[in-house]
Amino acid sequence: MTGDESFITRHSRKSITMKSHRDLDAWKRAMALARNVYAATQAFPPDERFGLTNQLRRAAVSVPSNIAEGAARGSPVEFIRFLHISLGSLAEVETQLLLASDLGYCVGGVDLLGQVADVRGLTLGLVRHLKLRSSASSIREVPAETDTYSTVP
Repeated sequence: MTGDESFITRHSRKSITMKSHRDLDAWKRAMALARNVYAATQAFPPDERFGLTNQLRRAAVSVPSNIAEGAARGSPVEFIRFLHISLGSLAEVETQLLLASDLGYCVGGVDLLGQVADVRGLTLGLVRHLKLRSSASSIREVPAETDTYSTVP
């Protein structure tokens, strides 16, 4: 298994080795989302440059940035905390994409919302994995996540 195939390499059922955040599928997909948001916002009206364009880009960049920072912390508790921050940023991106679509700015909004849902699912899966992998004594209970968001405008 190469470094590009997975963030977590299973050597056996009981042994797990962590690799770089760059190998994490949630991070890769979040990076693709951020690039696509940048591309989509280039078509926004010039008067939105410091408004919705800037806000949407910052929220999109925050998603992979928080995944990377959490992975670098070296603690499952910290990693989970930063994954939750990333999920909050995803909710911001979703909301702003819906607004941009309502205003007629975002032509590829449905595809971007699908990417948001994809990144959310991967991130929630990573949170679940980290919780299961960690002992109950090392991680305090965090409320269960549910994907109750609708991505259909």
